[in-house]
Amino acid sequence: MPRPPAPPSGGPPPPGRRHRLRARWADRHALPRFGYWLVSRGTVVLALCTALYLLNGLLIGWENAYDVMAGITSPSDVRPRWCAWPLALTGWAVIPAIIGAAAGYVITEQIQAHHARELTDVLAELRRLAEHPGPPPSSGDSA
Repeated sequence: MPRPPAPPSGGPPPPGRRHRLRARWADRHALPRFGYWLVSRGTVVLALCTALYLLNGLLIGWENAYDVMAGITSPSDVRPRWCAWPLALTGWAVIPAIIGAAAGYVITEQIQAHHARELTDVLAELRRLAEHPGPPPSSGDSA
């Protein structure tokens, strides 16, 4: 038996899941600079670091992977070395660079938010406030 037609609605149908995801991905440009980087390119960098850590955890053991990444153990002390060296370089250079960039961005944003006004603007406002006002308006009726 055929299905009866749906009654007409007052507007367009609600957007589907795919449309909502595309709209959210397009809205990433409205994020602050660090948030945009973290969503667009930072996820790739962090995913690569995570994949490298997981690979090393499976091959050399989780404790050794952590020790190599933190610089506690030399990558030449574990086997296989071919995967420990990139992990050591990641722990030595990439992770601190990401943390430093995040800290630098947050500090820069705070400084810009509290940035002092230009000296000429401050002096102009002080001069305007220092001017003597005219005589006060009369309070009597002039009728």
